[in-house]
Amino acid sequence: MPPASPSSSAGAPAPQDLAGPAAGPARPERAEAPLVLDTEPPRTLRFRDHFALWMNLGVSLIGFSTAATVLGDKGGELSLAAAVTAIVAGTAVGTAMLAVAALIGARTGAPAMANLRGLFGTRLSYLPTVLNIVQCVGWGVFELLTISAGAQTVAHTTGYRWLFVLLAGALTTALTIWPLGSIAVLRRFVAGAVAVAMVYFTVQLGRQGVPDPGAGNWTGFLHATDTMIAVSISFVPLAADYTRHSRTGRSAFWGSFSGYTVAQVWCYVLGLVALLQSDGDPNKIFDSFLGVSFGWLFLLVLVLRETDQSFANVYSTAMSVQNLLPRVDRRVLSGAIGVLTTVLALRIDRFTDTYSNFLGLIGSVFVPLLAVLAVDYFFGAGRSGWNLSADAPSRWLMLLPWALGFAVYQFLAPTEVADWWTGFWTSAQEKLHFTPQEWTSASLFAFLVPALATWALTPLTRRAARN
Repeated sequence: MPPASPSSSAGAPAPQDLAGPAAGPARPERAEAPLVLDTEPPRTLRFRDHFALWMNLGVSLIGFSTAATVLGDKGGELSLAAAVTAIVAGTAVGTAMLAVAALIGARTGAPAMANLRGLFGTRLSYLPTVLNIVQCVGWGVFELLTISAGAQTVAHTTGYRWLFVLLAGALTTALTIWPLGSIAVLRRFVAGAVAVAMVYFTVQLGRQGVPDPGAGNWTGFLHATDTMIAVSISFVPLAADYTRHSRTGRSAFWGSFSGYTVAQVWCYVLGLVALLQSDGDPNKIFDSFLGVSFGWLFLLVLVLRETDQSFANVYSTAMSVQNLLPRVDRRVLSGAIGVLTTVLALRIDRFTDTYSNFLGLIGSVFVPLLAVLAVDYFFGAGRSGWNLSADAPSRWLMLLPWALGFAVYQFLAPTEVADWWTGFWTSAQEKLHFTPQEWTSASLFAFLVPALATWALTPLTRRAARN
């Protein structure tokens, strides 16, 4: 049976389809993504395509520098063993969630936000869609700024920021116009170059030795694990935009899981090593890369590769907008959004902590959203068929477990976007005589609670879906 388009009712295949046959007929390799939402997507991506895409997305300049968040505060750092274990465990858990979202996209053939029509109904799906647009544009700008800063580091200059932003923005926009062609380029050329650069830096930095900062300290291990889960989950609302082109659900699931897990673990461990060799200062982390022979050349490879991050954010913004405007050509949307992110990056010198935290707040809505999505798709109304059409009726009941999961996340780990927001949740903690403990993982509890709530509601949701 060919995959359902967003304008039809898409049933959930049986669980064994994870290892089953192709989800749709094979298409020519030169086929590109549909221009409008209600067109059946070409199914051209194999395991190796997914692996290469997600391996590239798992390596990030931001990942190298944010290894400091895993290590912990100065003077209370985790031991090296604890930090590496947190990176591996957190990445595996978070990427398993990402792979579930990837599998759903492969089965329905719909972009990520269009899948939410089946969960919430078309009109209610606009709420998470708008949030995802804001999130993706913000991170797209952040990536262009990161690429520009990386290029300045390699060139040993503090000038020409505008030129690097323009070049990165132009390349990003070009990649989004031909998304499947871009994924093919990533597989054939970029993935190998990135692997060589990573191997080179691993060998060179490893030869210099790795100091152990914490000498057996495991305090803060679960917080570090939670951080890694959150990093992996950040791609959940983007995954189906690419895996909708998968030949099989199996290749989408295992390609995304293995590619992203290997790359993110490698990236963060390497970042951890570079951080420890730069006295724990994240601002000097790239000095470790530049300090080895030909380090500038291999760092340049990683800087150029960073455009796949901005590509993913800009293209997924266009896919999200298409959920609101399904008849608008995705090339027009991609071009306009590429220009918008470039202009914003030119006008913004750096991200403020407030806006970065705001993006984190938006991101926290997608942990419980995935839980509700997965449970309803595999165990609820999705088993008999989701309605992904433009007139899919609203399913108000599904907002309840999603809101509950968001509240759990903020209750356990309030996002510092404003004093009144943080104060509200800390006040709630005080009134309930609750003190966050080492074991209270915001990501895990914000996934488990709405998942159980959605499962409890399945008798009602299945009955409502049949009526």
